Amino acid sequence: MTYIPSHLSPHYGEVIKTSPFLCYNLVMLIKSQNLVNTPVLSVQDSSRIATLKDPVIDPDNLKILAFHIIPTSPEASLLATKSIREYSHLGVIIDSAEEFISNDDVIRIKDVLEINFHLVGLRVETKKHTYLGRITSFTVTDNDFMIQQIIVKRPMIKSFIDPELTIPRSEIIEVTDTKIIVKDEEKTIRERAMKEDFVPNFVNPFRTHEPGFAPSETDKES
Repeated sequence: MTYIPSHLSPHYGEVIKTSPFLCYNLVMLIKSQNLVNTPVLSVQDSSRIATLKDPVIDPDNLKILAFHIIPTSPEASLLATKSIREYSHLGVIIDSAEEFISNDDVIRIKDVLEINFHLVGLRVETKKHTYLGRITSFTVTDNDFMIQQIIVKRPMIKSFIDPELTIPRSEIIEVTDTKIIVKDEEKTIRERAMKEDFVPNFVNPFRTHEPGFAPSETDKES
């Protein structure tokens, strides 16, 4: 998948592609609002050593690469998701504080931080330019922190009937720094979202044009 900044043409190439968590076939879908302010627990110290704050989301594949943490320091301001051993109702579990990194330690994370991409608040439109609303939250899988659904707040006129629209990642065809474009009209999206078995039977649209990209464990099970 290719991230398209807003200063480029919106048609510059095609981009292919309640409980705090939901469980599908032993893989949990975690709501984004339940990630922020989650305790970070250290196995080494047997205690809470930090708290998760805003996620760092890669717009190329809609994956959380890291979380900002507090307390913070120049040497330890982020926790990479690859360092998370487990997510539970108690918090996220890591080996020790040595897992924390700075903004410059990982090249891809540094690049995404410089882009300053934020998913929540983006406009969502269909490929026919129908405005669906703005993203208010999302869900991720606990094993790889890939975003699986975006939750869209409907425009005021339509919100009286249905205030939210849940869109699976398989509907997303383009991501820019100002909006997300999805394949179909809202009626079709709603019907597919109700039927879709997200894990492990979802089709990852971001793998389609990148045959050399190693599939995740979830994709391998598909």
